[in-house]
Amino acid sequence: MKLLNRITLLLFIGLLFGGCSATNRLTLSAPEPARIAIPSDVMKIGIINRSIASEENKNIDQIDKILSLEGLKLDKEGAEAAITGLQDELSRFVKYERVDIIENSNVQRKGLGIFPAALSWQDVDRICSENDVDLLISLEFFDTDTKANVAATLVEVPNNIGVKAKVPHTKVTLNTVIKSGWRVYYPRTKVILDEFASNNLVTSTGQGINPVKALEAVIGRKEAVLQNSTYIGNLYGLDTRPKSRRVLRDYFVAGTDNFVVARRRAQAGDWEGAAQLWEQDVNNPKGKIAGRACYNMAIINEINGNLEAAIDWASKSYSDYGTKEALRYINVLRNRINDERMVNQQLSK
Repeated sequence: MKLLNRITLLLFIGLLFGGCSATNRLTLSAPEPARIAIPSDVMKIGIINRSIASEENKNIDQIDKILSLEGLKLDKEGAEAAITGLQDELSRFVKYERVDIIENSNVQRKGLGIFPAALSWQDVDRICSENDVDLLISLEFFDTDTKANVAATLVEVPNNIGVKAKVPHTKVTLNTVIKSGWRVYYPRTKVILDEFASNNLVTSTGQGINPVKALEAVIGRKEAVLQNSTYIGNLYGLDTRPKSRRVLRDYFVAGTDNFVVARRRAQAGDWEGAAQLWEQDVNNPKGKIAGRACYNMAIINEINGNLEAAIDWASKSYSDYGTKEALRYINVLRNRINDERMVNQQLSK
């Protein structure tokens, strides 16, 4: 009996503490710097295509096309679609005066689906000077590699007299991998700002009475490859733009009656009303409660975009009252201030 009572008591304590957390969680939208940091003085951008096969590599390129069942112009048209997608995305960013596709850059081309050696800065300077641009983005390689998977079976179909007969049936699956690579050249400081490669898969299927008919039934493969190529360019353009992300924050909901009521106000969306109650406890004689109140005041200031004030409140929470969560939060806030500073630089003209 005593053992049963002890187990019951332990279960009650576990439920009591497991179900009552000292904190609640909220989500905020925070700015995130662009993955590719384009300098603020860049107003005119040039885009070139180095992915077309050079004369000395054309034989290798043509053999590859035959082996991988590619259309004669798929690589060329796909590369053009990727560059156009990049231009379209960059042109949506009102910061730039011009985004030009440079057709005749007179630079060495490889066209082998791998990164070639970087352009010389002499070539970069020449291209930028001749075309009056501040920065050069190059599609360094672009390659579509297609593999065919053929499955042959016999299927039953009714003939003219209603008798089912077995006839050959072939299903062809074409898996096309789009390989692309980009570089961003900044001539003012002679720095390659980014080097990025990606692989994207496009799958097409067709069916027929023989492999030839099955291949003929693969409709829209080229359109799908070109659409994906445009999207690849769009995505690379988005890498040059700041974004926003969702971040998680915990705030205290236990300590005094003020915290209990403030919790309900916060859940109802009345954050200013919650802050009024937290502020009443920032000088509470109990250090633990005062520290939690100061921490929560840091939270409300971050919500309102007052990051420096948020750091002041978090610092008070940690230094004066030893709230351990506040020390980590101080570093989080400092990182966010740095991110916002970078975003403002990227957005400035």
